[in-house]
Amino acid sequence: MKKETFKAQKAFAGEKKPSMLRRCVGHDYASRQIYMITMVTEGRRPLFGRVVGKSDAPVGSDDAPHIELSPLGQRVNDEWWAASLHHPEVKVIALQMMPDHLHGILFVQEQMEKPLGMLLRGFKQSCNRHYRELVLGIVPSVALTTQQTRQAPVKQDRRNEDRSHGMLFARGYNDKLLLREGQLETWVRYLNDNPRRLLMKREHPDLFRVQHNVEAAGMTFSAIGNRFLLDRPVRLQVQCSRRLSEADIQEQVAHFLTAARQGAVLVSPAISPGERAVMRAAFNEGLPLIFLQENGFTDLAKPGGARMEACARGQLLILAPWEHHNERQTIRRSQCLKLNDIARNLTVEP
Repeated sequence: MKKETFKAQKAFAGEKKPSMLRRCVGHDYASRQIYMITMVTEGRRPLFGRVVGKSDAPVGSDDAPHIELSPLGQRVNDEWWAASLHHPEVKVIALQMMPDHLHGILFVQEQMEKPLGMLLRGFKQSCNRHYRELVLGIVPSVALTTQQTRQAPVKQDRRNEDRSHGMLFARGYNDKLLLREGQLETWVRYLNDNPRRLLMKREHPDLFRVQHNVEAAGMTFSAIGNRFLLDRPVRLQVQCSRRLSEADIQEQVAHFLTAARQGAVLVSPAISPGERAVMRAAFNEGLPLIFLQENGFTDLAKPGGARMEACARGQLLILAPWEHHNERQTIRRSQCLKLNDIARNLTVEP
């Protein structure tokens, strides 16, 4: 991927914009590129269908998590896959419909005459026509002759439309640019896993709901996960010097794994290589962890990847002492020291 694209994204990262309106500053959106697009319905209305099945059902079984599309959802699904018919230079790679949003992957294979945003605008307009028909009950008018049109211009009934955001979808959309090897496979797995993740949230609502004003060690946090880990009688801080050798790190891993297997909860922001090695080894064994992070949570935040399964098992609690920020930030040394101080204050020795 071009270096200038990566630099543009880094420069863009400092801008504070709503997530559904963010664009990569300096990027040519008509150029060859792979994108992941996310669009949500206005008001997060579940208009596209319902997710059914069981989160632990095997892939391919009758109970495997999947979405049953509504008539409108099927129309939107068809419009997305038809994008290549209207724009041959664009290949549709994937789509995952969810009740109130969609994720799709598009590959702009060659330079477009107009930027990608025009394609997505046309997609939204087509979906709005289906929305008018299937939800608002506004049937498209039959074409009139030129003479009839001059005599009696047709006026569309727009009384029930939400004009502020174009009716069906909320204003804007989110796009991500493919920037590194293996990212496409990660995106596809994420899209395919969306129904299962939603079912997991339904089956374990308390473990995935963002909890604000969680009090511990004289501080207030926002949190996701099993907050009852804060009540466990033994909580150990994992803090390792950056000067540790690989052999020293393995000793620390063995020490903390022994304690965790005996019931201790490990607490750390996992900043240094040694801390990350300990927390990763404990995570992989399914041992209880409290992870501290610099960035806070939005109300709709949810853990990603394997962390979601860990939350469902009650193995993990993620705590954030500070507010959420949209922009990417490099953690400062003062923040690292503060997070380690917090981990120390959460410690309860046996």
